[in-house]
Amino acid sequence: MDGPVPRAGTQQGHDPCVIRDLRVCFVGDSFVAGTGDPLCLGWAGRLAARTYTDGQPVTAYNLGVRRQTSSDILARWQYECTQRLQDCDDPRVVLSFGVNDTALEEGRPRVAPDESSANLSQILRRSADRGWPALVIAPPPVDDEDQNARIALLGERFARVCSEARVPYVPVHQRLRSSAVWRTEVRAGDGAHPGAGGYDEIAALIAPHWRDWLRTLPRVHEEAPARGEGAAAAFHTDRKRTGL
Repeated sequence: MDGPVPRAGTQQGHDPCVIRDLRVCFVGDSFVAGTGDPLCLGWAGRLAARTYTDGQPVTAYNLGVRRQTSSDILARWQYECTQRLQDCDDPRVVLSFGVNDTALEEGRPRVAPDESSANLSQILRRSADRGWPALVIAPPPVDDEDQNARIALLGERFARVCSEARVPYVPVHQRLRSSAVWRTEVRAGDGAHPGAGGYDEIAALIAPHWRDWLRTLPRVHEEAPARGEGAAAAFHTDRKRTGL
């Protein structure tokens, strides 16, 4: 149910009486959706809960879709985020995908590494155009060492893309690959997704980077329709923010 945005905690240089309308879209695949987690939180829900515990209310939107590749996500992400982030004074996007890109179909990755990198680069460029700060989480490992090698190489490509775009990147792959909890739960499950303990692990790895990222306030900007976005850009209006 809609209602007034709760009063946020005090931040350095900000009037404690000013409401911070923090909204975050978590965009990606089944790992973002939290598939396999009996608590139905995944790492995204855990981060949002920790943010409330830290004293900062947040409106979190989980936009994870099973089996989607970076190409699928490129086709939908901005339209979906525009509906949720317009008329907001602190809109943000967290991105995580790539495992499905590396899955083999007819002996080839579903998405070639060059195309995966280009997809991420395009998403980050559009996010910057809209004034939405982005945070990128590396694709995690699965119970297949050949695929893990491809995932790790793609993660290195993604790190370079983020460095060039000056977007923070969280490298979780190797730490999870050596995590007994992650490996045991993935193997006991469907071979890809962990249970609650594994999602606890990845959330703990992301949490320090997440907190640092939230402390960086977004630049003051005038929103303009993104280049070439057609219907997605048309949804943005210049309505006065109501705080609802």
